[in-house]
Amino acid sequence: MSRRWRNIDYVGLVLWLFRAAIIILVLWGTFGKIFLGRGNDYSSSDWIDFTVAGLSQGSLYALIALGYTLVYGVLFMINFAHGEFFMSGAMTATVFVALPLSQKGFLDEHPFMSILAIFLTSMTVSVSVSLLTERIAYRPLRRAPRLVPLITAIGASFFWQYFFRGLYGSSLIPFPEFEILKGTWDIFGLSFRKVQVVVMLASVIMLVGLYIFVMRTKTGKSIRAVAENKDVAALMGIDVDRAIAITFATGAAMAGAAGVLYAMIFRQVNFFMGFVPGIKAFTAAVLGGIGSVPGAALGGLFLGVIESVGPPLFLEGLGLPATHQLKDVIAFTMLVLVLIFRPQGIVGERLAEEKA
Repeated sequence: MSRRWRNIDYVGLVLWLFRAAIIILVLWGTFGKIFLGRGNDYSSSDWIDFTVAGLSQGSLYALIALGYTLVYGVLFMINFAHGEFFMSGAMTATVFVALPLSQKGFLDEHPFMSILAIFLTSMTVSVSVSLLTERIAYRPLRRAPRLVPLITAIGASFFWQYFFRGLYGSSLIPFPEFEILKGTWDIFGLSFRKVQVVVMLASVIMLVGLYIFVMRTKTGKSIRAVAENKDVAALMGIDVDRAIAITFATGAAMAGAAGVLYAMIFRQVNFFMGFVPGIKAFTAAVLGGIGSVPGAALGGLFLGVIESVGPPLFLEGLGLPATHQLKDVIAFTMLVLVLIFRPQGIVGERLAEEKA
């Protein structure tokens, strides 16, 4: 073999060809419908509906992703049990609050008080489960190699799944529908489902509130100090264990609220409901730049919109049916693309200075 062939970077060449193939497929999926005459069955209002549905779903991903990015920013650990924090609050609030209030007619008579009670119950249960997990499973492994807490997190995820399966059963539990959230609202001449608008507004309020909490409050500053260096933060008088516990509690509270919003949209809960949204939220955190609060929000919205708009936009141009089941293909393809072209995520360049 000649020296010229020995000096070729075959790994780099394969990676370059893979990137080129991905770009060609994406461009063909986008513009192929023009040349093949496909994808013309959707009106502008359909595309608006796709986008709104994607923003609504992405808002949920963003709220769940905050737990991943906060914990990673402080402990450099992926908390794979976070999806179960999301599930535990939603199931408990449904069984003990939403269904009894619905049977008594309280939901329609006092909807705002009912919604508040459901949210508080879900967030309280999620925070309790997260603090219990942190204290028993994670804190003793604080100084262990990173692989050990990661495996422990997977074990904790399975434990809580089957704990709540034994507690509430394995069947789907219906979530009652609020009368005030039925129907649509006309905004700027367009019709939007009320529940989707409420989900997006609630998510924006909680995201802004969390950003202010982390960046402007004394407790948030202590969390960011612990994220920078635990030992130095302890020397400065910061209670490291307390800051980490607050981090878990804050992320779990966001997940508990997201669980209620999820139940409002899909009208059902079960013990396995946290797995897929948890994986999607982790994907959103990586897309946005894991460790960054704004990145988690942007990644969640990006992923939700791509999931909703992607099947009719890309797949039909390739001659494939734009079925609902293929949205996961689109979502994780976007993850691969981001990891190839921008491994640090959408706002990952800020991680060198800010980890939370």
